[in-house]
Amino acid sequence: MTRERLLTRLGAAWTDFTSSYAGLPEADLLVPGVTKTWSVRDIIVHVTTWEGEAVKHLPGILEGRRPPRYSVTYGGIDAFNALMTARNKDLSLAELLKQQAAVHRRVIRLIARAPEDQLASDSRFRRRLRLDTYGHYPRHAEAIRRWRERRGAGSGRREGQPQK
Repeated sequence: MTRERLLTRLGAAWTDFTSSYAGLPEADLLVPGVTKTWSVRDIIVHVTTWEGEAVKHLPGILEGRRPPRYSVTYGGIDAFNALMTARNKDLSLAELLKQQAAVHRRVIRLIARAPEDQLASDSRFRRRLRLDTYGHYPRHAEAIRRWRERRGAGSGRREGQPQK
């Protein structure tokens, strides 16, 4: 895959993810229950965290290093996710969205600078990139959309109308 196609694929998945919660009032972004106890805000923290992990570990992968094993370092992926959610709970939504945009720009810059041979679908670099970014976004976009549908249908209100 060429760099351009990869960036297009990443961009399309990113747009789909961010559009899944576009237009929601801030209060709705904080409602738990989108994915288990997570709110849309928590999902944004989660996706931003994993993009940050990509930015942190992909350069080392390019140098032949292996990223840490989350099972050893944190007690597993779920423990890492819980720790990162808790660590970011006090960030304002504005700060979180600013951080999200900055980290996403760093992912794009990393792809733009990566050696062409590392963009191949079978490279360690590409596999990690897919897991932490464009392969990760759709699961959460879909969860947010399903949650929005449940809230719209289950509450007898339409999107954008105040909850009673």
